[in-house]
Amino acid sequence: MRRKLAAGNWKMNGMLADLDQLDRISAACPAPTVDLLICVPATLIHPAAHRAGQHGLTIGAQDCHMASAGAHTGDIAAAQLADAGAGAVILGHSERRADHDEDSATVRAKAEAAMAAGLIAVICLGETLTQRDAGTTLDVIGAQLDASVPDTAT
Repeated sequence: MRRKLAAGNWKMNGMLADLDQLDRISAACPAPTVDLLICVPATLIHPAAHRAGQHGLTIGAQDCHMASAGAHTGDIAAAQLADAGAGAVILGHSERRADHDEDSATVRAKAEAAMAAGLIAVICLGETLTQRDAGTTLDVIGAQLDASVPDTAT
């Protein structure tokens, strides 16, 4: 049976000097009963993975591109994230869906790329405030779940 996962997302926060927080997380949870995942900005993945490996924490990324390579300036392929030391990637976060107009088909393609690269794909689901106020939360989340999760996901 797969262990439960507790994930934290640093979003667009953190610098190299902040990686000592990984030591504090590990000290606070020396024998966790769940897998711990900390998703850091792309600039911190490699040093965070090196440091976290000493503590049994998994370092994740906050997004990936669906293509394995190409002229996608500023984007990062899932294999590049794995090569840098990431073990997972968050996809479909509400900010990405809203700020970058990412739809569930895009999230699904990114999840497929992440899984092909050996990463855990953490797919986020959620409604906007307007959708919540309209009472359509469960419909929105259900549609996102159906369209975002690859058929090959376990």
